[in-house]
Amino acid sequence: MTLAHTKDLASGYAEKTVITQKDLMVQPNAPRFLREGDKMEFSAKIVNLSDKEVSGQAELQLLNASTMNPVDAWFKNVNPVQKFTAAAGQSTLVNFFIEIPDNFNNAVVYSIVAKAGNVSDGEEAAIPVVTNRMLVTESMPLPMRGDGTKDFKFEKLINSANSKTLANYGLTVEYTTNPAWYAVQALPYLMEYPYECAEQTFNRFYANALAQRIVNSSPKIKAVFEKWETSDTSALLSNLQKNEELKSVLLEETPWVLQAQNEAQQKKNIALLFDAVKMSLQLQSSLDKLQAMQSPNGGFVWFKGGPDNRYMTQYIVTGIGHLKKLNAYPAEQQIQLKSILDLAVPYLDKMLKKDYDDLIKSKVKLDQDNLSTIAIQYLYMRSFFPEYAIAKESQTAYNYYREQAKKYWLTQSKYMQGMIALSLNRTNETATAKEIIKSLKENSINNEELGMYWKDWDKKGYWWYQAPIESQALMIEAFSEIDKDQKTIGDLKTWLLKNKQTNNWKTTKATADACYALLLQGTNWLSEEKNVTIKLGNTTINSKDEKQEAGTGYFKRKIDGDKVKPEMGNINVTI
Repeated sequence: MTLAHTKDLASGYAEKTVITQKDLMVQPNAPRFLREGDKMEFSAKIVNLSDKEVSGQAELQLLNASTMNPVDAWFKNVNPVQKFTAAAGQSTLVNFFIEIPDNFNNAVVYSIVAKAGNVSDGEEAAIPVVTNRMLVTESMPLPMRGDGTKDFKFEKLINSANSKTLANYGLTVEYTTNPAWYAVQALPYLMEYPYECAEQTFNRFYANALAQRIVNSSPKIKAVFEKWETSDTSALLSNLQKNEELKSVLLEETPWVLQAQNEAQQKKNIALLFDAVKMSLQLQSSLDKLQAMQSPNGGFVWFKGGPDNRYMTQYIVTGIGHLKKLNAYPAEQQIQLKSILDLAVPYLDKMLKKDYDDLIKSKVKLDQDNLSTIAIQYLYMRSFFPEYAIAKESQTAYNYYREQAKKYWLTQSKYMQGMIALSLNRTNETATAKEIIKSLKENSINNEELGMYWKDWDKKGYWWYQAPIESQALMIEAFSEIDKDQKTIGDLKTWLLKNKQTNNWKTTKATADACYALLLQGTNWLSEEKNVTIKLGNTTINSKDEKQEAGTGYFKRKIDGDKVKPEMGNINVTI
């Protein structure tokens, strides 16, 4: 087709038709792939475009794509030549019966040629042959709660002796001797969040304050971070990247690659977080921004220029209380933090008085349950700061809600019950606090792998008081302070760490609370070095003989498939 035109839009159009064709054409109907063990008819259409009938023969050849050697016998292509007759302007089919052999782990090249007199045509292409076997990864956790010896049975491996078709690809053993370090690896998530709201600004300050506390607590811990940054860079790889051999395709070819890269980048940011100079600058910068978001009346705004918000103010003041309890107040910022509290605490006292005044105005029955979640959060927050006397005008409201908490704690969620127990215990109401803890313990769920938690955590909701990670973190605080049973505390921490593993704790708020809960017992657990012996049947793996990741104590051993025995399913772990 040709179109021509001039500047004054006069135009002309011409069209000519050209037909290019062969008198004889072959068109194979090849499948997109072949699978081991398939039996099929490989068909091809032969088209006669001439004006007379033609007869001839078609031949199929099969070749190994790697070597280009014939494999017709292997594929049982016993009749590779087929005769055909096609009427003028018509087509016909030829069929070749073939069988795909087992264990042919290559592509096959087919070549089909049709000849009739002095005309011929042919086509050649490669087809992948996929295995009819499926790579199945079976995994089994080896949860150890405390020191001691424990036996496990990997039933799938033990029973593999009964299978005639199963072939072992490999057996990989992974173990983390000090999983509490995963909490430290989560801290950069707090400082990376991109938003400039009051919560994120405070959590950037919070993360740097905790980091400074961790680094200063032990030279040994500081040495771990330095090792991560210099020699032991595997600690900065994501857990997906560490297990390339457990996947059937390369990580780069999977949709999880972005998640893995994101996790690896977060771990690399740990080195930045624990840089002393940067830490000090970040602390001051975040606190300056936070103070700028405090209104003259003492309340904090969500975003600069907005109205003050009671919940956000209580959240920030509670966070400062956490730092105080952990002895993690940054020395250079103590005066600035005090000036924030001097405004914020009286503001929150006034807000509680307003709640009480509203009840009086509404003429509600004061002896009925008027306990709100925001009032419970206030009582918990206030328990961190006994040095701030409650103003006389707010004392009646404080006493009222404290009595409400003592009387109606059973109607509240488990999260709120934990807050009530802590606030009462810190104000010398220990009997009720212990009663609440006893009730919480009786209603908990204990799982060998997951630890101790509550079924309420399944009811995830939108509101701040419906958050399972924050709830579990508070339970660790409550049981650490009131119950003080180390086994229970360990079980609670187990659930929290199991919900981290290779993921974030979902939000900055959850991450901040989780890190606080795990640091309540001090930082001694970060410097623990445990020796682990794992026996797989007659094969023994000792952590001392493996290359361990600094801090976490993570190590991995892979056993090749030809060395994997069913008796290795009998596992013994000793710490």
